[in-house]
Amino acid sequence: MSQLILNRYEQNDQGAFIIDVAAERVEDLFSNFDKRAPYIRRDLDQAFVDYLIDCAREIGHDPFVIRIELTHPADDSKRQRIVKSISSYFLYLRELEKDLLRHMFRRSAILLNIGLAILFLSVFFNQWLGEERSVVANVFAEGLTVAAWVSLWESLAVFLIEWLPHRKTIALYLYLSSTPVNFPSTHDINPAFLAPNK
Repeated sequence: MSQLILNRYEQNDQGAFIIDVAAERVEDLFSNFDKRAPYIRRDLDQAFVDYLIDCAREIGHDPFVIRIELTHPADDSKRQRIVKSISSYFLYLRELEKDLLRHMFRRSAILLNIGLAILFLSVFFNQWLGEERSVVANVFAEGLTVAAWVSLWESLAVFLIEWLPHRKTIALYLYLSSTPVNFPSTHDINPAFLAPNK
């Protein structure tokens, strides 16, 4: 990552970059959709999530921590709820991304089978027609060949190109789910000790 971008971030004594988050109160970090639900069951605020993801992508492979400063300080139980919620939510996003990747591979396998079937049909049809064929038959035969290659390319594109960004996103979510969270004037809290079993 460009040093110019990394210079935007402070580093702690261990050399890890710090993602700074400032909020008035604990509630500002959570979605307002269902205010009656306990924090652990509520989604994180989308702007907060997007900010963490963007910062993590900017920092790249370097270690980082999250530092949350609240104008209205929270007690230990609320701080632990924040940490658990961050961990749980990114594990949830990771599972969604894994499901999306599995769906992509299933779709790719289906397209591969369809493409091979159409290609086989195209070869058979071209051999059956021989050299003497009408314009309509020729267009149909060529259309089968094009359809086969389009289907095969769509299938191969997943394996050659599309899966890698999703794998990187899955790894990013996993890293964010276990990133230490620091509240100024308190010790770092490692989500590994607070998160549910993975």
